[in-house]
Amino acid sequence: MMQTKTIRFRLNGVEREETVDVRASLTDMLRNDYSLTSVKKGCEVGECGACAVLIDGQCFNSCIYLAIWADGKDILTVEGLKGENGALHPIQQAFVDEAAIQCGFCTPGIIMTALELLNRGKKYTMEELRREISGHLCRCTGYENILRALERALNGAPSSHDANRD
Repeated sequence: MMQTKTIRFRLNGVEREETVDVRASLTDMLRNDYSLTSVKKGCEVGECGACAVLIDGQCFNSCIYLAIWADGKDILTVEGLKGENGALHPIQQAFVDEAAIQCGFCTPGIIMTALELLNRGKKYTMEELRREISGHLCRCTGYENILRALERALNGAPSSHDANRD
């Protein structure tokens, strides 16, 4: 017999109530019950970072976070970053500007980690940024454009494309 529990939480700024299987991951709830496809199912063991979301401002791999643990929490996914008239968040824009996206599977998780870093309010060296995203696996980009996008978004560094225009 399936055990369920009703939880209350805030998802992308909206108060929610959901009855969930006590064994269900947060990834499954977000994808299956709310159609939030930015939360990717990658490894399902907390190794790849594709499912990363912010919970009360901290980044977590939602595949190893039970949905019932979200009770009373504030959850943010990439879908919650949308600005007025669908405007991209500055982190998302930096990824576009730096061509930091190929297949895009890892991108939402990295963007959520970048948002946590941005909210800390400090500047990062490239080595620190490399270390901070070490929990994210990207099979396509080689990370250089991703690191440039993070540097641009978090440190206000000029775009590599801007440098090429001189």
